[in-house]
Amino acid sequence: MCCRYYMELSPELKPIIDEAMRSPLGDRMVRKLGRPLKTSGEIFPSDIVPVIAPDKNGQRAVFPMIWGFKTKTGSSLFNARLETAAVKPSFKDSWKKQRCIIPASWYYEWQHFINADGKEKTGDKYMIQPRGQSMTCLAGLYKIEDGFPYFTVLTREPSSDMKLIHDRMPLILPPEWIDDWIRPDGDPDKVRLFGLLDMVYEKSL
Repeated sequence: MCCRYYMELSPELKPIIDEAMRSPLGDRMVRKLGRPLKTSGEIFPSDIVPVIAPDKNGQRAVFPMIWGFKTKTGSSLFNARLETAAVKPSFKDSWKKQRCIIPASWYYEWQHFINADGKEKTGDKYMIQPRGQSMTCLAGLYKIEDGFPYFTVLTREPSSDMKLIHDRMPLILPPEWIDDWIRPDGDPDKVRLFGLLDMVYEKSL
């Protein structure tokens, strides 16, 4: 799963952050929802953050979006399973034509393990990012609800290393596949095969 990530004002993220801050949509969201557009620090579900998605011409652009698909019960779906996103009613329409990239410096995960009494326990918090990459490109889906865009992060089976921390990890794409992923007429089943699995990680405070 993925329920926290971090953004720092790096050379790779600064242009994305700047574009989001210039967005009239961002101003409207902040006024209507009474919450800030977060552009740095630890990001939580329900935050408004910069997201890469296609504009009306299908070209790469940056939009403020809210983390978590709304549901009829009032809860939010922060993650979507890659294996079933194409068929689940909550995600299948977005899977076809509304895909996005959530830019991050790294994501966080808490180690999960089975204690001696057989119960699942939560352990250390880890900072995780792809090896050799300066930006962590979390693959996601988005949709429009009540005039505002919402997104969810896709998760997948973990690599052998990540399995020692958690039984899920985000789908993370190389930067060169961003445009192919977000194109409305793109093939997500093809691009997903290029997801990165080689991660570096360390314990976080």
